[in-house]
Amino acid sequence: MRKALVTGSSRGIGRAIALELARRGHAVAIHYGKNKEAALAVAAEAKELGAPQAVVLGADLSEAHTAGKLVTEANAALGGLDILVNNAGITRDTLLIRMKDEDWNAVIETNLSAIFHTTREAVKIMMRAKWGRIVNITSVVGILGNPGQANYVAAKAGLIGFTKAIAKEYASRGITVNAVAPGFIQSDMTANLPENVQQEYLKQIPVGRFGKPEEVAVAVAFLASEDAAYINGQTLCVDGGMTPH
Repeated sequence: MRKALVTGSSRGIGRAIALELARRGHAVAIHYGKNKEAALAVAAEAKELGAPQAVVLGADLSEAHTAGKLVTEANAALGGLDILVNNAGITRDTLLIRMKDEDWNAVIETNLSAIFHTTREAVKIMMRAKWGRIVNITSVVGILGNPGQANYVAAKAGLIGFTKAIAKEYASRGITVNAVAPGFIQSDMTANLPENVQQEYLKQIPVGRFGKPEEVAVAVAFLASEDAAYINGQTLCVDGGMTPH
């Protein structure tokens, strides 16, 4: 059994990751930003799936001291921390010329700076244990770019670079650091897109469909496992083949 913190796990991809780790017998800390009730529901489901422990922790990750404190609290609540999945993120989409300073700063703080703070605290814990897995959820747009998302793309591209750097710093301590880059994944957002827009997106995806949150979750769970011990500093695209390599 390992002990894992998944940020932004009250819904969507984060929820699927937490439940997949629970299914594999890990204790999990469910983090939420605003919706505590949803997080409690995920924790209950995690226990039903076999998690020996499932705790719920709230934190505003746009605040530096809160992001670091979240890791400390998860470590205390679970009695250790072996796996950190940095999944939480926000969007403030608009064209660059219309983007306000607060739109830029909010996305960079939550999607990139918060990961610096959570990872720094987690590494301290994992170094003592001489074992750890850190998986950062980036996005294919961090590789491909996307109009109207300069702030989000910058944060996600920065996260890929951050992953590579930290992977080299701590590999000798038994800690691996990898990233997963989801493509278009089924969500409330994609479900609400007009049919013609969905069809345009689907043309970019060789497998011809949107992905499922569970398909991202199993990739994350693999990278967080013993089986992935020799995979480090990599970005795994879960995108149906849309990103060229």
